[in-house]
Amino acid sequence: MLKTFAVALVAVVTMTSHGVAQTKTPFALDWKFEGPSAAYFAAIDNGHFAAEGLDVEISPGQGSLDAIPKVATGAFPFGFADINSLIKFLDQNPGAPVTAVMMIYDKPPFAVVGRVSQGVSAPADLEGKILGAPPPDGAWAQFPAFASANNIDVDAVTVEPVGFPTREPMLAEGKVDAITGFSFSSFLNLVRLGIPEEDISVILMADHGLSLYGNAIIVNTDFATANPETVTAFLRAVAKGWKDAIAAPEASVEMIAKRNPALDVALETRRLQLAIDANVVTDYTRENGMGDIDPERFAKALEQLKETYEFQNPPDASLYFTDTYLPAGEERMVK
Repeated sequence: MLKTFAVALVAVVTMTSHGVAQTKTPFALDWKFEGPSAAYFAAIDNGHFAAEGLDVEISPGQGSLDAIPKVATGAFPFGFADINSLIKFLDQNPGAPVTAVMMIYDKPPFAVVGRVSQGVSAPADLEGKILGAPPPDGAWAQFPAFASANNIDVDAVTVEPVGFPTREPMLAEGKVDAITGFSFSSFLNLVRLGIPEEDISVILMADHGLSLYGNAIIVNTDFATANPETVTAFLRAVAKGWKDAIAAPEASVEMIAKRNPALDVALETRRLQLAIDANVVTDYTRENGMGDIDPERFAKALEQLKETYEFQNPPDASLYFTDTYLPAGEERMVK
């Protein structure tokens, strides 16, 4: 983990061919260009970033633990990362200049995915079954809290450490009864392996006792303090990009395909729609708009994190998320 942080110059002003000033703004994703990232490309191609005076370049990542240091060091002013990973990073690196400023996944995609034909449809069904879990998996990290919330006897669950590439194949072959993973990814991987959709049970942890939040837009706090209007402008464009992706998923995924012609548009459109339905558009975001959090729920989430992570410092919610830069509520409404 990083212990010192040097802020780099990450935003420079250039002029477009029309003479309009555009601020170059790098944006670090947590993962490769897949369906759920379509909203950010829609914000570029549909002119939302440009309308805010921003020239945004999106870079793929290798997980939240890749994206967070990029922003903390100032190499990128903005990133996209799991807030639970951010909380742990800030606990281990006190004073790191990075925080979350816009919640995207109101419900995290952490899930247990099972086979109905193998007797797994609900949390209690895991007792007496074999659970395949990659040790570094984000969903597996939350399993103890999930088990506690659902009164699962963990001693009655046989946990089989598996690799990421073999996780879904082992479930498809019946070598394990369920796996931990991201809901939209594991589901689609099983479908591609020929498992009938009606035989796949997706047990989203957020629907079964977990109060945790998911991925959020993160920002370098030194950059944000110096450029508050730029941060709000960025978030406003992101909200518009998500509205576009929700309204026209396939058209938004086509924008990723322009950068990667090998992309399976149909598959990634399905992945995006799954993320929209389960993680982005929720009862809370329909009522309050996307981007903000419920302080009481967040406090409970921190308590649940304590079940799986030993904090080195007293948790402080104000370090992990701020609504200071969010655009007006009506600009963030989704449906």
